[in-house]
Amino acid sequence: MDRMPDRPESWVWLSAWLEHNWPALYAGLLSAAIAVLRIMYGGGTLRQLGLEAPLCGLVTTAGTYGLPLIGIPATAAPFLGGVIALLGIEWVRAKARRTFDRKVDQL
Repeated sequence: MDRMPDRPESWVWLSAWLEHNWPALYAGLLSAAIAVLRIMYGGGTLRQLGLEAPLCGLVTTAGTYGLPLIGIPATAAPFLGGVIALLGIEWVRAKARRTFDRKVDQL
């Protein structure tokens, strides 16, 4: 079996991928960590902790790739992650549903 240290091109590829995607990964991890602490501080259940924290991280990671589309630099991704984590996934979902419903009604 080939070991990874024997294939330096794999490390180069991984390093380049991490450099390109680091803002989104960092923002997602930060969002999940803040959500965990917020839920623990608020006395949430273990189920809520296990579901909401990863959801906050994934929503943040997905949203990070859309920031440049609306003119916000990708370096602002950790701020987006902190906001999503502090407000919670239910708040984000309610706002998204309201926005999409408004857009559908306009069609």
